Amino acid sequence: MSKSKRFGMLSIAVLILSLGLILTKGFNLGVDFAGGTLIQVKYDGKAPIDKIRQAIRVDKVYESASVTFFGSDEEVVIRTRASSSVLGEDVGKKISLLLKDTGKAEVRRVDMIGAKVGSELRTKGLTAMIIAIIGILLYVSFRFEWRFAIASVLALVHDITIAMGMIVLFNVEVNLDILAALLTILGYSLNDTIIVFDRIREGIRTIKNPDLSSIIDESVTRTLSRTTLTSLTTFFVVLTLFIFGGEIIHGFAFTLLVG
Repeated sequence: MSKSKRFGMLSIAVLILSLGLILTKGFNLGVDFAGGTLIQVKYDGKAPIDKIRQAIRVDKVYESASVTFFGSDEEVVIRTRASSSVLGEDVGKKISLLLKDTGKAEVRRVDMIGAKVGSELRTKGLTAMIIAIIGILLYVSFRFEWRFAIASVLALVHDITIAMGMIVLFNVEVNLDILAALLTILGYSLNDTIIVFDRIREGIRTIKNPDLSSIIDESVTRTLSRTTLTSLTTFFVVLTLFIFGGEIIHGFAFTLLVG
């Protein structure tokens, strides 16, 4: 606790920077939330990603499309904000024709999400997060006290905001997987907070004329080994997913890694 002011200032600084990034740069919304089309293509060998980009951009509809590897260097995903009304029917056939000179390729799936559906998913996702935070506030208020509840919610907002700031900084595409990762961070953060708060509550009850700073020091010390062990084991698993998991869960693993 003697270092709390220094680390508090550092924490506030990172929080403000994260908020600044979110407000100025904004999120890179994926097809799930912004609407658009996602096309997954599999090659027999390594996908010639530069040739693919050149080939699809012959058609003006795909000029702004992004092409990335998906899971392995044999599969790619083509993402475009264009809707089904712009692309028309038989998107798979059109992509196959555009890519015919890039190698033997198979269109595995075509996902189309309208702007209205994307907006609905975005709204429901934000609603889910707000409901989770309100639920946590009510539960902690019931189990502990209002001051504990407010402190836990502030801690959760702190963790989520910094995670979102890193998502914006590294231009990670925000989709339903990222939302799931943020909700997972909420759960992990709250779990550790509740354990520390339980120790603090015990200290307040058992020590007469307690010095709150000393009680917090003691409580954190008692739970530190447990926190370190659980956090490190989770960290190593998520790090493994981030390095070896491939493109399909890259954003999810990155968000959890930061969280």
